[in-house]
This record gives sequence, C-alpha cells and structure tokens, in this order.
Amino acid sequence: MKLLTVETRQYLNYYQSRYRQVQDLGVDLYVLNGEGTEDFWPADHYRLVGTKKIDEMIACAKEWHTTEQFDGVITFSEAAVIAVAAIAEALGLPTIGVEAARTSRNKYLMRQAYERAGVPVPRFRFVTELADALAAGEEFGYPAILKPTLGAGSHFVFRVDSAEEMELRFTQAIEGIHDMFWVSAEADGIDLGPQGLLVESFLDGREYLMEAVAWDDEVYLGSVVDRITAEGQNFDDDVHHAPTSLPAEDLARVHHAVRAAAHAQGLRRSVMHAEVRFHDGKPHLLEIAARVGGGGLDMIARLTAEHDPIRAVVDIGRGVRPQVRHYWPTGTHITAMCLICDGGVVREIDVPPEVSESDKAFLLKITARPGDTILRPPDGNTIFGFLGTTGTSRDDAFATMTALAGKIKVTLED
Repeated sequence: MKLLTVETRQYLNYYQSRYRQVQDLGVDLYVLNGEGTEDFWPADHYRLVGTKKIDEMIACAKEWHTTEQFDGVITFSEAAVIAVAAIAEALGLPTIGVEAARTSRNKYLMRQAYERAGVPVPRFRFVTELADALAAGEEFGYPAILKPTLGAGSHFVFRVDSAEEMELRFTQAIEGIHDMFWVSAEADGIDLGPQGLLVESFLDGREYLMEAVAWDDEVYLGSVVDRITAEGQNFDDDVHHAPTSLPAEDLARVHHAVRAAAHAQGLRRSVMHAEVRFHDGKPHLLEIAARVGGGGLDMIARLTAEHDPIRAVVDIGRGVRPQVRHYWPTGTHITAMCLICDGGVVREIDVPPEVSESDKAFLLKITARPGDTILRPPDGNTIFGFLGTTGTSRDDAFATMTALAGKIKVTLED
C-alpha cells in the first residue's frame, strides 16, 4: 500500500510524528512538499517541488505517480486540504473534491453552507472594512467573536466586548492575517474563497471537539472531548478532558447536528475534526475541518474511545471504509493541554525526567526548537508543545497535568 502525503508549505517538522504513525500501520509513505527543506524525509520517498503553485505540484505528483502508482493522497495540514483534493482528483484517486475541500477550509463558505441546510450556527457577517465590523458588532451585540476566514489554531481569533475593542482587534487581525502561516501556506493558483474576517454572535455554552468519520450517508463520532479552558479574550490556551461529560440526549443532538453539517459541506467520505458549542441549550456548529485534529487528539481518541483517526485517514485515503463505531467511551480519564510560554525566540526548553518519564503522561510533544520564534496574542498564537495525563477522574488528571507542566522550563533569548 503506497500513500502520498502533501504539505503545500512545510510546517517545521510538526507532522513527522503523524507520518511515522502512518508507516507503523504498514503504509509505504511518500512525502511531497511544495516549499520546504531538502532533508525533510528519506530521499527515495521525498520530492520537494520548490514552489507551492498548484499546477507545478500537480505536475510533480503526476510524474511521480506514473512510477510509484499511489493508492491515495492524504494530508494532516489544514493549509493543504484544498491542494490535496486537487492533486488526488488529477491523479484519479479518492478525494472529497475541490468544492467540498474549499467549503471545509473557508469558514465563510462553511457558514453559508450550514445556513442553507438549516444547521444551527452563530449569526455571522463577512467583513473586510472596520465600518462593517462595527456595524455587525452593533447588530449582534457584545461580546462578539472576530476570526479569519482562513484561520487555524485560533490565530487572530478574539472575543470582543465593545466597539472600542472591535476597532483595536480588527486592526490587529486584518493586518495579521496577511503574514499568518495558515494563509501564506495555501497553494498558489487555486480558488480559496473570500479572504477576510468574520464577525460572529457570541455563543455562551460549553464547547466540544470530535474526531469523526463521514462514510456515505452516515457520520460517526469516533471520540468526543470537552474543552475545559478558562476562557478570556483569546482562544489560545486549550485544555481538554475526556471522556465527555455530555449526557446521552445531548450527545444524540450533537451527532444529528454534525451529520447535517458534514453533508452540507459536501463531505461524504472523509475524516473530520468537528467543533460545536452550545447556546440556548442547542448545539451550534463552529467548524468541521476535513482532516484529523491536531496536537494529541488522535492519541486521546484511541485511549478514551478506541477510535484511531490516523488509521481512518489511511483507509479513506485509499477509498476503503474505515473500521469505526459510534462513540463509546472506554472510561479512561485524561486531560491535555497546549504548552504556552511568553513570546520571544527560544533559547532552550528543559523537560526534566520526572516529566518525560512519568507513567501518567501519555502525551508529551515539544514542537518548538532553539531559534524558533514564539508569537503570542495579539501577534499570533504559537505554542511550544502538548502535554496530556491520565488519572482516576478529571480532577486527578488535571492536577497531575498542571504539576508536570509547571516543571517544564522555557528560556528565551534576551
């Protein structure tokens, strides 16, 4: 079994651990990067195009396909979802299709699709000018949410509590998205849909994340995770707990909403990372990405629900129905967090043995390296890693996680 994985612009070495998981499933994995480094992957399984122009990436993939005969094309990168759909289509391999990929990537097109299908969403307005953002804030009322149409990782996503804050945050966001990796890493020469910002009405309930699978007419919630972050003005310090606290009747309503939203986006055979938030007792869709969730959400899914999102990527990428069931928790409690430090250039990250060797830490991933720049809101939302721990309860796992996280030291350049 041969699969081709794609990054339009290489995101450091972030996805290599995912690639190794794919290999562990018996896949002969080949990597195609539009822009990146020469030594990213073993040379006989790696092509660097040297550009992220979609036509040249497709041409390179086609030429490689003639000799290797790939069974499918996959990605773990949000910025490559549309490009991978186009490449797979050009190679005659399974794909969600470019239109569904674009709708799953661009949050404005996504909101419009949900609205047409009657899927509950926050009120929204696409804006590119401050006057329109202020008008939307006045219409929806404050607090409101401001976010990019082509965002990821909560970069330049703000809770706005007043017209004065809207003016400040709009200026920061509209300028920031021009240099944001998740915009600049998209393939060139392909329609990405409208680019700008969304102003949305505020949803005041709790948030839940799912690793899910769409296969023909059914959608399976493989895992369900509670977001337990203490929220402020920025959505930058994600903390999660599983198994979910959702009662059965609310879980059924979430499943119904996610299924309707996936079909509205045109996703019929796809892995999905879905996020919902309750408001007035009803689940509202925040987004469905046509990829698996980042960080350690794949590990959380396996540990707490016996769902393997990476295996699902492999199966769906080659057009095979994945082994998946509707959500059924194992009973294992975990909490997990993004590791955050002050902004600056990393000099050193020290992880003591009591953290790295802890039998309670199922997830420890340091993604930053010396010399990397950490951006914090309002300039960006860079994290330096992930930590997840097990426990006998949510509180037990959380206490262990915070204690271990406090022992990790980050030194920044002066």
